[in-house]
Parts: sequence; structure tokens; C-alpha cells
Amino acid sequence: MSAAGVRALLERHGLRPRRDLGQNFLVDENVAALLVERAGVGPDDTVIEIGAGLGVLTRALAARAARVVSLEIDAGLVRLLRAEGRLPGNVTLLHADVLKADLRELARGARAPVRVVANLPYATASPILRALLAARALLADWSVLVQREVAARVAARPGTREYGSLAVLHALAVRVERTGDLRPGCFHPRPKVFSRALRITPRPDSPLRACAAGDELERVERVARAAFATRRKRLANALRTRPELLGGRDVEALLAGLGIAPGARAESLAPERFLALARALEAPA
Repeated sequence: MSAAGVRALLERHGLRPRRDLGQNFLVDENVAALLVERAGVGPDDTVIEIGAGLGVLTRALAARAARVVSLEIDAGLVRLLRAEGRLPGNVTLLHADVLKADLRELARGARAPVRVVANLPYATASPILRALLAARALLADWSVLVQREVAARVAARPGTREYGSLAVLHALAVRVERTGDLRPGCFHPRPKVFSRALRITPRPDSPLRACAAGDELERVERVARAAFATRRKRLANALRTRPELLGGRDVEALLAGLGIAPGARAESLAPERFLALARALEAPA
């Protein structure tokens, strides 16, 4: 779709791209087809798409998958897609917010774990990525387009500027594969940054285990967020700002027992160290 064609389509329905929703529509059909191929979508798959947009990626998914369930938060775009008849018959279009949706219900009836494919809005990419981690037991994998800087934070390693809680959680739960970079001209309106395609797959060898309180990843997240909230502080001092996590424990003794140097900072800890720390904090004091 050309930029002029996109503008005309939106104007016909009284719509404009919404900054509050971070809308940058994928408009290059050849790129959409390539993304779907690299996502590994096959003829027996059920795919959940987050953000139908103008339907370019949706149609590419429908050409390869058995079924596509496409979620779109913008009611105006839902009306546009329905009025224009732009989606094939194997697509179910829902006016829904993925952060409030029941992915288990959406996946009901699928013959195998479902895939997620999405051009994630820049404004809400991080919380959606976290929600997908929480739903990983339901999913074969998820392939997402995100701002290149967000992709760097997802796959960051200890000791780098981008390393933070998002990287810790992904390293413990999933494998992250970079499948390509997209120039701004693939979107309308053109963003000021490049986008990166990631394919994320649950780790069969993940060290995380089920716990009575739910997903063990939540425990790690609480600790990692506390540790990275004040990156320039030593880890011990950062944890002291969250006494409810320490539960009266001597933080220096706790870290020493885990073999963590007293002067360590959050960015120096491997993801497995955060897991060990979270477990130690959950143990009886």
C-alpha cells in the first residue's frame, strides 16, 4: 500500500493514526509475507495477531495459517476493516485489548499450541512482551516487531547499558532470535526509528519452576525491578530501599551466602543469580 493509498483509506472512514496508541501501520505487503514466513507459520496453525492495523500483516497470516484471531484495540480500525471487507474468511477480528484478553480462551479449540504474531505498538511493547511471557505455556512461540531499542533491551546481556529486568526475565524463560530489521519506510506514518523482528520461543530447559504463589517469574521480576530501579547503587543498597522484600534479613549476609560480591551492582548479575536471589528471599528468614 502506498502512503497516499493509506491516507485515502483512513480519510474515507474519518480516521487518522493515533499517537496515543502508538500506531505505525505496516504497509509493505512483501515485508509482511516475509515476516510470516520467518515466523514459521504453517497450514495447521492457529495464530493470534496483536493489532490488526490496516490488515496487511493479517492477510499475510491468513494466506499461510489455518485460522487467525486478530485483536484490535482501536474501534475505528475494526469498523474500517469490516466495512472494507479486507480480511479473508479464516480471520476472526475482535475489538479487544490484548492486556485484558484471555489468551487461553482465544486459543481454545486449536489442535496445537498457538503462535502469536504482532507489530507491537511502541507505546505498549514492554507490557505486552511481559504478558506473553506469562502466557508462554499456551504458546509455541511469538514473533513480534518492536522498536530496535526495545529489542536490544529484550536480548541484552549482563554488563551492557541495555541490560535490565526485561532481559533477565526473557533469558530465564525463553530463547530470543533476531529475524530482521525494518526501515521506517515499511510503515505509515513513518517512525523516526528502525524496527526489529524477533522470534521468541519458550525454553524447554528453563530453570524456572512452578510455585504455590504462581509463576516463579513474578518473584524474579520483583527482585530485578528493585535492583535496577537505582542502577548506580550497589545491589545491597538498592535492596535496602525495599525492606518488604528483605523481610528483616541482613542483606550483606544474604548476598555473601549466594556468592555475590558485596560491591556488586545489578547490571553485573547473570539472570540465574537473580533467580537464586529471588528464591533466597522467598525462603523462611
